[in-house]
Order: sequence, then structure tokens, then C-alpha cells
Amino acid sequence: MEPQVVVQVVESLAAKYKITDILCALGIPKATYYRWKKKYKVIELTPLEQLVIKLCEENSFHYGHRKIKAILNRKYGINVNRKTVQKIMQKFQIQCQVKKKRQKYISGESNIVVPNILNRNFTASRSNEKWVTDITYLPYGSTMMYLSTIIDLYNNEIVAYKIGMSQDINLVLDTLRDAIETRKPVGLLLHSDQGSVYTSYSYQKLAKEKGITTSMSRKGNCHDNAVIESFHSSLKSEGFNAQGRASMSNSKVVQIVNQYMYRYNHVRIQEKLNYLSPLEYRGQAA
Repeated sequence: MEPQVVVQVVESLAAKYKITDILCALGIPKATYYRWKKKYKVIELTPLEQLVIKLCEENSFHYGHRKIKAILNRKYGINVNRKTVQKIMQKFQIQCQVKKKRQKYISGESNIVVPNILNRNFTASRSNEKWVTDITYLPYGSTMMYLSTIIDLYNNEIVAYKIGMSQDINLVLDTLRDAIETRKPVGLLLHSDQGSVYTSYSYQKLAKEKGITTSMSRKGNCHDNAVIESFHSSLKSEGFNAQGRASMSNSKVVQIVNQYMYRYNHVRIQEKLNYLSPLEYRGQAA
């Protein structure tokens, strides 16, 4: 990052945050910053630059230029070319974080494999028409933990999630029971991969008892369940990558996941949803 840009960014955020905290986040030594500040005069930011920096900071630098442009238009009535927003974000190096590849786990022995009814048709005309589910690693705490999630494809809303110490059948059953209790779905299609927990007799039995039709990805084809694969990747990128490899307690991991889930459903806008959050989108359709 250019010294002039560092000085500009720090000065623009100094009214809200401690300079030492800002420098820590940027990875710039305090002595270096003050040397740069003395050497380079602060160039006054334009109102648009100030607003773009503010919006990126408020959203933890997780939004790309299209979403920032949408917020500018919707909340502030500012209609600006997305390339202008992109240039500002590049100038101050506040682009959204790049997702890391998802680490895969090895499934156990299969029991009941069902056809791929969903067949990558990730659109739904109503709530509780199609759900997708998966488990992912949470390798950030003192011990390995696992996250089981269910998403409604109508508005990409998190219907239910559970965090456990092992990726066993109880984790997915508890997640599914919570989702059923909350939504009471009728005529639901529930899609998963061919992990041993989903091909198990207990999981398939519970789904059948509740009138749920199950669907499964083709073996080894992550694109058949792309929506939830992408979600788990975003959660790790936006929730944990900024933490680096610093030691973290299991309770802190749970706290970060809980906060991310709330923000994802209530606050985080999506292009697919006309730049609304999942709950805002569902509320408009009600």
C-alpha cells in the first residue's frame, strides 16, 4: 500500500477508531506511519471517496464495487458508474476479500443414495420449496469443530445451523429438526451431497416421516450443491480469514459464527435479491 494512501485512510478513520488499531489492521508500524505522515501531506478526500471508504469499513470490507454502488444508489440516492466505485476501492485498496478454496472432508460408507432431483436448479418460487444442506470444517479453535447449515433457496436465508465437535448423524438430525420446527415445510425438496450422514438410514427416515423429498449431488461433484458450498466459503473468508492464524478459543469461534449468521440473514445484501438481505426480501414478498 502506498504511503500517501495509508495516511489518507488512517486520517479518514481516526475520528471513529484508535490510530493504533487502524495501523494494526493495516499491518503498518506506528513509527512508519508517523514518518509517512510527516513526509506526505494529506490529500483531501472527495465526498464520494469518503462515503465509499465509510461503506466499505461499515461492511468489514466484504462487499465488492457492485454492492457498494447499490448501497450508494438505494440509501443515498447517488447514481454513479460502478467503474468509478471500483477505481476508488482499488485506489485505497479496500476491495472485498477473496474467498479461499473450501477444504473437503472424506465421507464415510454410504447407506441410502437418492437421485439428484434438484439438478442444479437453484431457484425457488416460494419459501420452503427447496432447501440445501451441508457440513463444513471450522478449524479455528482449540479443537476442530463442524458446522451444519440449511439454506432456503428462495432467498438464500439460513433456516437453521448447528455447531458440533464431530460431524456425526446427531449434528445433521438436530439441524434438520430445528429447521422443521421453525418452518413446518410442506412439499419440501431437501438437497445434500452423498456424505455418510445424509445417506444414513436415520436421516432419510426423519425426512420421509416429515414428508420431505431428498435429493443428492452426484458423487464428488461439489457444483451440484454450489449455493451452500459458496456460503460456507464466504463465512470462512469474511468471518475468519481476517483473524489470521492467531489462537482462538472454541467459544470465540462460536461467537463469530453466530454473529455472521445474524448479519447474513438480516444485514448482508445480495445481488440475486435485488440488493436486499434475505429477511428483507422475504418480508417484501409476504
